[in-house]
Amino acid sequence: MALSPRIDFVTMPDTARRTALAFAITAGLAATASAATPPPSRPWMDRSLSVDRRAELVVAAMTDDEKFRLIRSDFGLVSDKHGVPEGAVGGAGYVPALPRLGLPAINETDAGLGVNKPGIDGKGAISLPAGLATAASFDTAVAHAGGRMIGGEARGKGYGVLLSGGVNLLRDPRNGRNFEYAGEDPILAGSIVGATIKGIQERKIVATVKHFAINDLESGRNTLSSDIDPVALRESDLLAFQIAIAHGDPGSVMSSYNRVNGTYAGEHDWLLNQVLKQEWGFKGFVMSDWGGVHSGAKAALAGLDQESAGEVFDAEVFFDKPLRAAVASGEVPKTRLDDMARRIMRSLIAHGVIDDPIPTKPTTPVPYDADRKVARDTLEAGAVLLRNQGGLLPLARQGQSVVVIGAHADKGVLAGGGSSTVTDEGGDPVPGLQPTGWPGPVRYHASAPLTFMQKLGTKVSFDPGTDPAAAAKAAAGADVAVVFVTQWAAESFDVADMALPDGQDALVAAVAKANPKTVVVLETNGAVKMPWLDSVGAVLQAWYPGSGGGEGIARLLYGETAPSGRLPMSWPKDETQLPRPTIQAAGLYSKEKPADNVDYNIEGADVGYRWFERTRREPLFAFGYGMTYTSFAYSDFAVDKDARGHAVAHVTVKNTGKTAGADVPQVYVTAPGAATRRLAGWSKVSLKPGASRRVDIPLESLALARYDDAGKRWRVAPGTYAVKLGRSASDIAAEATVTVGESFPVVKAP
Repeated sequence: MALSPRIDFVTMPDTARRTALAFAITAGLAATASAATPPPSRPWMDRSLSVDRRAELVVAAMTDDEKFRLIRSDFGLVSDKHGVPEGAVGGAGYVPALPRLGLPAINETDAGLGVNKPGIDGKGAISLPAGLATAASFDTAVAHAGGRMIGGEARGKGYGVLLSGGVNLLRDPRNGRNFEYAGEDPILAGSIVGATIKGIQERKIVATVKHFAINDLESGRNTLSSDIDPVALRESDLLAFQIAIAHGDPGSVMSSYNRVNGTYAGEHDWLLNQVLKQEWGFKGFVMSDWGGVHSGAKAALAGLDQESAGEVFDAEVFFDKPLRAAVASGEVPKTRLDDMARRIMRSLIAHGVIDDPIPTKPTTPVPYDADRKVARDTLEAGAVLLRNQGGLLPLARQGQSVVVIGAHADKGVLAGGGSSTVTDEGGDPVPGLQPTGWPGPVRYHASAPLTFMQKLGTKVSFDPGTDPAAAAKAAAGADVAVVFVTQWAAESFDVADMALPDGQDALVAAVAKANPKTVVVLETNGAVKMPWLDSVGAVLQAWYPGSGGGEGIARLLYGETAPSGRLPMSWPKDETQLPRPTIQAAGLYSKEKPADNVDYNIEGADVGYRWFERTRREPLFAFGYGMTYTSFAYSDFAVDKDARGHAVAHVTVKNTGKTAGADVPQVYVTAPGAATRRLAGWSKVSLKPGASRRVDIPLESLALARYDDAGKRWRVAPGTYAVKLGRSASDIAAEATVTVGESFPVVKAP
């Protein structure tokens, strides 16, 4: 087993001089290099000092070897290069302890939806539903609760860093990692992910917002250049990051694999130094993605602070010998090395990892049952009812026969693949599905919709859906047929088209022909083509439903709770409506050469619903769209300004139906002379039948602003802004205007 290099601080050159200097600076004491010397005091552990001062003190006490050990992590698992590093609990990354300084080892784990490795308790974990489901809740409280849940599990399993906080925009429904992210709108995505990060870090661990930046396709991700005008980038993908960082204060940012306008993101001075650290004032550290480092000096000077598992994934460990040589020659200033170490230590101190060390043995059991309920509640808040002809849903609990068809709905619910895959605490009920190798294995979470539907309905049967004719026969003999369909996706590849795989369209068509009262439940990475849409009665988008997904789906179908999700992305009819109808080298294990670059200037900042508005195309379902089991009316829409001069919309929302439910009034703003509107605010409102509420919706100033590249600032131009109240981006219920003068508050980077 290959172990991390052991550093002998007693016999290393110049130890006495460096140790004495460090002790004098940090403790005001003289010391010697003798092994018998008592441990020095550690003023960086003084909680009465500021976080920045504590970080400065500990870095001043470090030797160069300790700094170089801190700025690179090792892979925390068995690989073809080494076994599990000594002291690691098994995870994506591991930084050994520095006992001389009283600093604990740091274990890092994937990923955005939950902890994907067993950790110190040796068990599985609870997975949130897809990030798109959390975004579809349009509710930062839901995102915050999910973050606290997965953050608590990470700490309980021995991890100090959770690689969670994906906020890349959904520019294409075929992107293999869409399920990890939060949709197409930068303000919604940034707000949701910021709330998730905040929840994670409340559990005293570090969260990592990623993948910085514009890693919006997976095909050729390691070499692809994402080409886009810098202003358009600021007003789209970077805006999502800017808001997420402002709201969540993550300890770390992860650079992406791809190049940005020809330069690797991990070597991009403009991205990492100028924008992130200088303009936004980010005080944490930038870590690389696994295999995303290509140089030592260049990356360090550009703003990368930590190399992740370079001994396994990079061509060499660039932040060891190559960077040491660059520092020794003066190519990289010593102050930059200090800055790298200081940023890492600052985040570990600021977010409680140092003051409240991560347990190395199980102390308090992870509350799996309670956590599963958090996952279930998230799915219920984010599942989107797309169609419900004749009030087919909710299903009746008594006297209605229901046949459940397909997609292993008798066993569990599908999970997305790659590094975000969580092995459910209940195990994988459908083992052996292909692909079993990376980016698989394909996994299901042990939460079977059938089991929970049988608890709620009196006559519920099952057909596996492997034979369309047999499924149609079963459907014909039931009052209602519920067909589950799936589309597996994962990081490292994009799907080639929007069609459901494995003949599932034919299955749905056969069942719907036999029984028009057919409900389709989608477990997908996002939008798919639905050639059978007009022939089915209802469609529920359940995304990847997570560990509580089976129960959540059953409760939604039977009306134990009402769907309240709204689409966080536009749902195209097919690929021809997209800015790029084809993706070069898309498809799992494609042999085609990936594109060298992708031109995002086609849509620029007009992502999703703004693309559809600009090109006058009508999607199948609009951004913000979603149905429920009741109805809502809006009245008295108005816009004014608060005491600070910021715009605020007001509307009275009334539940005009017969059941309780939640609505999401959305406010869109169009600037003077602009071709497209922008989501500026929303509110999720839960009301009982007949109840009404006056709702105040503050408008995000950045939705009114444009980035002034010459002045390096956001600016709200004076003039009259059209403000529209919508049920979705295309369903406008009321309109108003707000006039902005030169005195409107200047928008600064959050």
